Amino acid sequence: MHSSNLEEDTKPLLIPVGGDESDYGIMSIQFNPADLKCKRPFHVEPSNIVSVNDDTHRVTDEASAMNKRIHYYSKLTSPSDRALIAPDHVLPAPEEIYVYSPLGTAFKIDGCTDGYGKNSSIVTIFMIWNTMMGTSILSMPWGIKQAGFTTGVCLILLMGSLTLYCCYRVVKSRTMIPLIDTSNWEFPDVCKYYFGSFGQWSSLLFSMVSLVGAMVIYWVLMSNFLFNTGKFIYNYVHDINITDLVPGTNGSNRVICPGTANEDQQGNKSGLFPFVSNTTGFELFEEWWSKSRTVPFYLIVVVLPLLNLKSPSFFAKFNILGTVSVVYLVFLVTLKAAHLGFHLEFNWFTADQFFVPEFRIQFPQLTGVLTLAFFIHNCVITLLKNNKNQENNVRDLSIAYFLVGLTYLYVGLLIFAAFPSPPLSKECIEQNFLDNFPSNDIMSFVARLFLLFQMITVYPLLGYLARVQLLGHVFGNVYPSIFHVLVLNVAIVGLGVTMAIFYPNIGGIIRYSGATCGLAFVFVYPSLIYMISLHQSGQLTWSMLIVHIFIIILGLANLIAQFLL
Repeated sequence: MHSSNLEEDTKPLLIPVGGDESDYGIMSIQFNPADLKCKRPFHVEPSNIVSVNDDTHRVTDEASAMNKRIHYYSKLTSPSDRALIAPDHVLPAPEEIYVYSPLGTAFKIDGCTDGYGKNSSIVTIFMIWNTMMGTSILSMPWGIKQAGFTTGVCLILLMGSLTLYCCYRVVKSRTMIPLIDTSNWEFPDVCKYYFGSFGQWSSLLFSMVSLVGAMVIYWVLMSNFLFNTGKFIYNYVHDINITDLVPGTNGSNRVICPGTANEDQQGNKSGLFPFVSNTTGFELFEEWWSKSRTVPFYLIVVVLPLLNLKSPSFFAKFNILGTVSVVYLVFLVTLKAAHLGFHLEFNWFTADQFFVPEFRIQFPQLTGVLTLAFFIHNCVITLLKNNKNQENNVRDLSIAYFLVGLTYLYVGLLIFAAFPSPPLSKECIEQNFLDNFPSNDIMSFVARLFLLFQMITVYPLLGYLARVQLLGHVFGNVYPSIFHVLVLNVAIVGLGVTMAIFYPNIGGIIRYSGATCGLAFVFVYPSLIYMISLHQSGQLTWSMLIVHIFIIILGLANLIAQFLL
């Protein structure tokens, strides 16, 4: 047993990721070690205590006894009555304080904040925006292309509003539980309260789906970025220009259609290098530097050792790279659109050689991507706990969702509208829109380099989260042995390599994982919990029942549609 504070959060090495897959963001929440008055001791099993630097801790009998006494005193009055709050001099020392994560594990922190937190509304909004903005942004233009321009815009607005409402229901879920102090609960605790062990383990399962899905997406993207970065360096060093091999536009702001090139190259391997003087050397490079056959394996040498580290705390220092990458992508998109101009033509249902209809039957592919793009439901309570003004939580959450939706719309619409049609068809828009710019494009090279380094630093953090969730629950120890950790990491890396070789489609992976984990955390659990709480309080009406059953049906239809289209 040990003392800690349920009202506080740690530097989120351990935020349950979802997201996007993405950018399963590690935020910088500040704690002040001098603020000791806010500590609320509680019980934690010794086997569940984890430090980012040391997994071995011993809990003294004095700390355990003090924890029991303070726990007892806190039950003698209502939570709002501060008369029996423990005075400062009886609280444990700062180095003995742990914070409890929603996964049932205690993590050591350096200090705590007064009350709920000291993050202003602006900081809270930015943290939510930073956490949600992930790899989904790279697939947004492709998603709009799959749905159609007008349909895509409407779906981004509708899915943003729907996921915001479901996220609001998650935030309010704790307050609807009567006669229990739930101020320190996380959403998995609420699921466990309503659904028992099934709620606990199912939330773990769907959380693992989002985590592993994000790690697979990262491996595919890292392989892509490493391949293009290496190709740029090789071509620059050897003064090789092979841009004419791929269909595309002319000029300094060249846009390519790599999908068409891949189809042509499969049937004409001997004609791949007609414009390269040193054909032998270039062919040898192409053979050993292949995006799907070799580069995914090269990554293992760099990334797998990092996954096996006991503590990935060093990599959390590079969290700012996620924000820098998104800001740079917005700048890149703006500059490219300014140079290329807009190329739009509106046809509702008829197909065109260069344009797509405004409505397409493949629109669920965009809803699957958007489910993960707006996914923050399993950690939103953790983020909002650190908001200084708790009464502004709903407002701040709404503003953050608005900014995220605006960012997605801006990038998706600009790339789609600026894509040069004619001479290229809008169907050429790739699942990763950076693939539509040649490897020798300087701005795209910088973007890929930024994203590659950021993902290499975030990937070990995601692996650590997967280790904590799975091994911590199964073995009661997040690092039972190097063998257990190595087996888990090899399995996850093997899955990433397999997908990078046989299914390197990040849009497809995002929509499948997003629709799967979103079914539970976005659509089903928030709606079911709200209906059950209303029923228990005698406030459930037919209109509320129909609306929330409809939301559940939408989530189920969203998942099924991913496998049909």
